[in-house]
Amino acid sequence: MTGMRGPRGWATVMMVLLSACATGSEDSGVSRPYGGTGSGIDGEGSGIELVTVASGLEAPLFATHAGDGTGTLYVVEQTGAIRMVAGGELADPFLDIGERIVAGGEQGLLGLAFHPRYEDNGRFFVSYTDLQGDDVVAEYLRDEGSEPASSDPDSERILLRIDDPYANHNGGALAFGEDGYLYIATGDGGSAGDPLGNGQDLGALLGKILRIDVDDPPPGGPYRIPDDNPFVGRPDARPEIWAYGLRNPWRFSFDSATGDIWIGDVGQSSQEEIDRAPGGKGGLNYGWNITEGTACYQPEEGCDQGGLVEPAAVYSHEEGCSVTGGYVYRGSELPELRGTYLYSDYCSGTIWGLDTDTRESAPRVLLSTDRSVSSFGLDQEGELYLTDISSGELLRVASG
Repeated sequence: MTGMRGPRGWATVMMVLLSACATGSEDSGVSRPYGGTGSGIDGEGSGIELVTVASGLEAPLFATHAGDGTGTLYVVEQTGAIRMVAGGELADPFLDIGERIVAGGEQGLLGLAFHPRYEDNGRFFVSYTDLQGDDVVAEYLRDEGSEPASSDPDSERILLRIDDPYANHNGGALAFGEDGYLYIATGDGGSAGDPLGNGQDLGALLGKILRIDVDDPPPGGPYRIPDDNPFVGRPDARPEIWAYGLRNPWRFSFDSATGDIWIGDVGQSSQEEIDRAPGGKGGLNYGWNITEGTACYQPEEGCDQGGLVEPAAVYSHEEGCSVTGGYVYRGSELPELRGTYLYSDYCSGTIWGLDTDTRESAPRVLLSTDRSVSSFGLDQEGELYLTDISSGELLRVASG
């Protein structure tokens, strides 16, 4: 992986690992074409297009806003920096912790979430893989008085460090719910097939969505466990767990209108899946590694699916290789897409829409692109963006 700096170099390494995950072999490197379950149209007439907002980014993996009314977007670079984008211009890094992380493949700086009261308290949270390859969730502080805005790398306060046995399946998405708690996505620990059984092990933090309170920690503790977390009080379970049975949740998000959680979970050898938690309900088991999508995985036939939550949508590996979860659109610029969950596939760049308000139709192809869609993001107005790791661009989903 050395010597592969620059967007296309990092994208090449990430592509190899993501494709290997889809085939069940860590060193396969095979990619597949993509279509989409229930694709009634091929993108023609969908009324959307992608407009470049900023270029020159290094392996961009996520975009978000700080909720401070400035209109600035913050883009996570896999190599360790958070870049600010305002008026199409890239500013100096808001944060750069490249010396603290290992980057490449599925590792690096992976997630970012601003505190709901960031404008007042300057707190934000990141997830990354450290130099030992372990998963870290840490808090940082804005550098007050800096112009343009920046943050202090020495303000780091580590909340979680999770031993990760393999280099892939790191998850890494972070988001605050309307309840004010921080939700954290973790992969199953890597390799192929979840050899350690983390997805179904309630005693492990891997293969989960976690939920913690970062505002009211106990004396000497980094965070508090919310009293209504579903496994509080169970001696065989980690109380941080909110949901389980996930393989590699590559991006999850909240529907701002309903509180539903939508998760894109990367598949193993046959299916990619979109999962849903209605109203943000906790304690749900999404099946991995008993099931992969709607199919039995272990055992291959006759698995017990009692108590498992069926995916909201799936597609086969004849159609794609690695899902990129997105958002339910609730903005104003694309009224025809309100209530639609948009998601994509890393290998194909196809963008699908799933009608979440009626849930009466199969997902449809909204746009066919040649983009390497590494993530979606929202601005403060609820408008939708995506990052292209291959070209190093931030793009806006606009009316076509």
